[in-house]
Amino acid sequence: MDQLGIEFISVFGLPPVDFVHLAANLDVHNISLGLAPLDANPHNYPSYSLSDASLQRRFKAALAERGVTFALAEGFFVLPGRDVGAYAQDMDLVAELGARRINTLALEPDAARLDDQLAALVEMAAARGLTTTLEFLPGVAVADLAAAAATVRRIGRPELCVLADTMHLGRTGATGAQIAALEPGVIGYAQLCDCPRERTDMSYGDEAKYERMVPGEGELPLVDYLKALPGGVVIGLEVPQRRLAEAGVGPRERLGRCVAAARSLLAQAAAQP
Repeated sequence: MDQLGIEFISVFGLPPVDFVHLAANLDVHNISLGLAPLDANPHNYPSYSLSDASLQRRFKAALAERGVTFALAEGFFVLPGRDVGAYAQDMDLVAELGARRINTLALEPDAARLDDQLAALVEMAAARGLTTTLEFLPGVAVADLAAAAATVRRIGRPELCVLADTMHLGRTGATGAQIAALEPGVIGYAQLCDCPRERTDMSYGDEAKYERMVPGEGELPLVDYLKALPGGVVIGLEVPQRRLAEAGVGPRERLGRCVAAARSLLAQAAAQP
């Protein structure tokens, strides 16, 4: 299942080299990573920064040794009041580390500026051999699948595609049929988790960052989504479970369940006509 991956928010600050070994030990060959860990760190891992030259060397060596791909670099947001040109050094870094693509969220409310900045970000990434994924998120400028697909068409560059996160798909009412109806190349990456169809007592942001469900244990039509996705896209497991981590459940046990569940769902999707 070479298309499976593990997203970095699922491991709560696990140092990058350890993350590579975790993925490989679970027979998963793609990971995403930010330049620094997010705020949650229930296992009290040491902090890290990918700007550290020693860590860069060890990370690249681990990727090569274990056959793991740095599939997605996170954190390249389109923000109000910030020019995407400021990401040049970070983009150089992730390209040097072997990243295949960067991910962005459209947090700029001005539509014209959003398009200008997104086009510039895609051009910068492409110059470094990177593609760009646009993740939609309820409540921001690009809030659902239709808006994300329309933005990709409007920018009109083959290096830009949509990142389809199953939580965001489900909570915005997207269907497998809507995914399947998109033109080839619109979706270029997926993130897999489960959740209730309706919002929980947590804020959307906190639920997305800290508490998602093992695929198949919630209420999303995951088999329909997986069946509709383009063949060969990386499907990253984005399943942060902070309460379990705080209770002492380690990343191998948490993510092992997710990997097994994802493989089962992929087999179900493949078996359907």
